[in-house]
Amino acid sequence: MQRWVLHIDMDAFFASVEQLTRPTLRGRPVLVGGVSGRGVVAGASYEARAYGAHSAMPTYRALNLVGPRAVVVAPRKEVYAAASRRVFSLIASRVGVVEQLSIDEGFMEPEELVGADAEEVRAWAERLRAEIRAVTGLPSSVGAGAGKQYAKIASDEAKPDGTFVIPAQRQQEILDPMAVSNLWGVGPVTEAKLTAVGIETIGDLAALSEREVEISLGGANGLALWELARGVDDRPVAPRAEAKQISSEHTYPADLTTPAEVDAALRRAAAGAHRRLLTDGRGARTVTVKLRMADFHIESRSATLGYATDDPDTLVATAFRLVRYPDEVGPIRLVGVSYSGLEETLQNVLFPELDRQIVRPEPVETDYETGVSDHAEPAPVTVTETDGMAVAAGWRATQDVHHPEHGHGWVQGTGKGVMSVRFETRATGPGITRTFRVDDPDLVPADPLDSLAWEEWLAAEAAAED
Repeated sequence: MQRWVLHIDMDAFFASVEQLTRPTLRGRPVLVGGVSGRGVVAGASYEARAYGAHSAMPTYRALNLVGPRAVVVAPRKEVYAAASRRVFSLIASRVGVVEQLSIDEGFMEPEELVGADAEEVRAWAERLRAEIRAVTGLPSSVGAGAGKQYAKIASDEAKPDGTFVIPAQRQQEILDPMAVSNLWGVGPVTEAKLTAVGIETIGDLAALSEREVEISLGGANGLALWELARGVDDRPVAPRAEAKQISSEHTYPADLTTPAEVDAALRRAAAGAHRRLLTDGRGARTVTVKLRMADFHIESRSATLGYATDDPDTLVATAFRLVRYPDEVGPIRLVGVSYSGLEETLQNVLFPELDRQIVRPEPVETDYETGVSDHAEPAPVTVTETDGMAVAAGWRATQDVHHPEHGHGWVQGTGKGVMSVRFETRATGPGITRTFRVDDPDLVPADPLDSLAWEEWLAAEAAAED
């Protein structure tokens, strides 16, 4: 009887949650990121993706691609986390074991589907997606196959907002023409190695002999990829241990010998780690920079902030305070950045710009001590950055607010001492915009979770935790 593993992926999750809770944004190209245009995109709606924008892209570049129709909103991690908990609690009520990979995706292996045919699996997945949509209002995509790898590939094929099933008897027929980069573990370096020996598709890799794989890709990792290409994936679906550290590192084919090369490598590693941090859904207190020299010895240095953050400018600025350069340590082969001290609760600081300033370290004579800490065409919607008066009054663009007469809303724009507020939540439908002075006493900051309008569910969740 065929084993069925299913992979669920919440479509454009951060942007979809923003469109859910701020109905005016539905159908618009939404970018989740810094409203000033700095930093990187944490999430992009499918409307924004149609212009070529995507997550992990510099925000300024995404804005250039999308143009004046783009709506940039600041991330609201607490809202995404609550939406994720509701989605996966619903899944858990239907499936015994869920392996949640991140805030917006996970594997499941329903016992009731053992031995089912493809149409039964498709119908089950469609019912699950419909229930998630009915309960939360959020779209999702589900893929199904005989193992984790094939379920993940299937969910990519299902996007957006669909279901794709790969039956075991058609698995190689479907997979063989696909690019080999679809397999887990095939990054740019491995893909380049495979391309150099004429391997471009999954079928090309599957057709190699075991000896050819060992010669082309080396030991265990190469053979593991080969098995996946041949349709062998027996990995169990099991709850994942929570990550204690998130990192990204790159080994370069030529030694880095100039500060500019090291700076670029540091930014690349920091951006990769930050992308994974956003997917994880937590903030980090500790930043570590790892360097491997041309002689293969490794040095690392860490710094711990007084608060957990996922602000990319703060994290990369902290990394720059730690890095060393070739004139101090010699040619550098590998640069890595890791984030640890992970916490779900993110904290605001009074003057965040102080931690975002990139300050290059003074040359030092002592080596780093590994692991030792030494110191986050309806009416147009335009979101504008806050001016000085608004900042002084405590307001920022896209902030959640409450008014005693109009209810819950969000700051749509500010300027010249006034601010426009759009009053709406998930439950209201598209709302109206009203203008206020920035010092209007009736406007107060609001809990972003109120935009979900899930009062009963949130109350029940809080009661269950007590």
